[in-house]
Amino acid sequence: MLLNISFNFDYFPLLVVAAIAWGTPLLLSVLKLTKIPSVIIEIILGYFIGKYVLDSIDHESFRILEFFALTGFIFLMFLGGLEIDVDQIMASFPRKKLTYARFLKNPLLVGIVYFLMSVVLAFLGSLLLSNLISIPNLWYFSLIMVTTSVGIVLPVLKDNGEIKNRYGQMIVVAAAVADIFSIILFTFTALIIKKGIQTELLYIFCLFIIFIVFYLLGKKLKNVRFFKKQAFKLSHASAQIRIRGTILLIMLFVVLAQFIGDEAVILGSFLIGLVLSTMLHHERSVMLLKLDGMGYGFFIPIFFIMVGVEFDPSALMEFDQSLAGFFALLLIVLFAVKFIPAVLWRKLFGVKKAMAGGFLMSSRLSLIIAASAIGLELGVITPGINASFVIMAIISCFISPILFNWMSPVNLLENEKTIIVGGSSTAVLLARRLAMHGKKSIIIENNSARAKEISGNGLECMEGDGCDAAIYNKLNMNAMDFVVVITGSADKNIEICKLLRNDLLHDNIISQSHKSDIELNLKNIGVKTIDVTGVVATTIENLILRPTTYHALIESFENFSVEEVLITNKAVDGMQLKEIPFHKDAILMMVKRGNSFFIPNDEIYVHTGDILHVFGTDTALQNTREKMR
Repeated sequence: MLLNISFNFDYFPLLVVAAIAWGTPLLLSVLKLTKIPSVIIEIILGYFIGKYVLDSIDHESFRILEFFALTGFIFLMFLGGLEIDVDQIMASFPRKKLTYARFLKNPLLVGIVYFLMSVVLAFLGSLLLSNLISIPNLWYFSLIMVTTSVGIVLPVLKDNGEIKNRYGQMIVVAAAVADIFSIILFTFTALIIKKGIQTELLYIFCLFIIFIVFYLLGKKLKNVRFFKKQAFKLSHASAQIRIRGTILLIMLFVVLAQFIGDEAVILGSFLIGLVLSTMLHHERSVMLLKLDGMGYGFFIPIFFIMVGVEFDPSALMEFDQSLAGFFALLLIVLFAVKFIPAVLWRKLFGVKKAMAGGFLMSSRLSLIIAASAIGLELGVITPGINASFVIMAIISCFISPILFNWMSPVNLLENEKTIIVGGSSTAVLLARRLAMHGKKSIIIENNSARAKEISGNGLECMEGDGCDAAIYNKLNMNAMDFVVVITGSADKNIEICKLLRNDLLHDNIISQSHKSDIELNLKNIGVKTIDVTGVVATTIENLILRPTTYHALIESFENFSVEEVLITNKAVDGMQLKEIPFHKDAILMMVKRGNSFFIPNDEIYVHTGDILHVFGTDTALQNTREKMR
């Protein structure tokens, strides 16, 4: 035999854990409790199966579960790093003379000051708590309290449509800074506690040097034609070269971190996530979906279930009569540590928005659990404190989003949005793709069952008839909103478009046509039309005549996109293109002025009202929008 495989391993414990991992999100969906993070239920169910189902399993099977749990934790830290937009943080470095006004508008500087304030408040809170219980190491205890959870912050901001605006970016960068600095301080602190101040600490700086080398190398290699060709050629079917390469890099950084010390594994897995985040478009990467599938589909649920399995509530008995007072004070301090520094956002966003941001930053999950477990192993955290932090993690990641939504409720009807009339599969796909760009959309569907189905899939849908003018008033339709009419019936499309154009005097209307007479009818009333037959024919033509160019443009959706940017900034009016410092990852394709188009060159003057057609990364497009608006 080429391979000696033993089938004596007991798969029952893994079956139980896999069943919980599969059943938890399904249960929450059926009970319509999708706002509750599934990890909370996984931890709770993990406790019960650990007590009543897995209490008698053999040591070897339990060790395998612990290995999978550790792998899940490594994946969690890696995906945490992957969620952070390094380019956005780099773009926040101040490049002009710093003033108080510029400081308040700079997400990175505000995030750093926010973190430092949190550290000071956490240490003061630790001193206060030490009057109730014995805390072996105040500094380490304080570091645990300054953690936050990017994994909770990002989805809540996306759901609220705040992820792309300045408010959302302030919170995201502050959460990212908290994660990065917390992990760095944890690593140094844990190694000093374990080994003292020795030359081995310098190895951590070597890890950072390797991180910088990989960061710079990755930025170069991702644009090399040979590597792009090979990555595309081997990214499908059985090869999956990108996923294999990602696993290789994770293992490389984890092994290097283990060489420094087990406590550095958090830092190693987090750093490689940061490296890869510079190579992927966070919103649209197919590879990111695959990595999420591996992590959140298998390994990460095992980590949280095992947290519940190993949770020991009897450890809380060490507090005796002080338990209730300690719990109450610890919860207050955990929120105060994040809530008070949010005063930095008050001047920009107002008191209510600032308070909401502080509540959201108070959510803690994976890092607080991991840091507490490491502290328990090092002897600087008692079993009772460790159990308390697990409970606090559950409470905070449940309460924080609720408080944020209460203070800063979602208002889909404000600002720009796209109204899609008709709940077809095309409409659903369009809504999902717009969401990838951070654009708000709402579907109007007159079939009750279909409307409920669309809403159940996480999309905004209003039941109603697109021929009823009142529904557009309910949606607070404004002149900037696009209305896409795709009901599936050509006659109904024309009827709705006439209502929008003639009765409601709306301009931004898009519909589809299959015949020339329908297209002419729609164009006569000022509706932009999509010739479905022509689109299909053009696509096939491109695949035959220019397949390489077509594939390159389609595949670039992962990293690049095209956007029309209207110039409204009077400071740019009358400037030549060569005088405007465009982002290095932005390419100006065309300039539209009125009904005329110009191929751009350095000598062209631009004016307010001109529309720039820009091709580039999300960061580059954001930079261009800020300069032109």
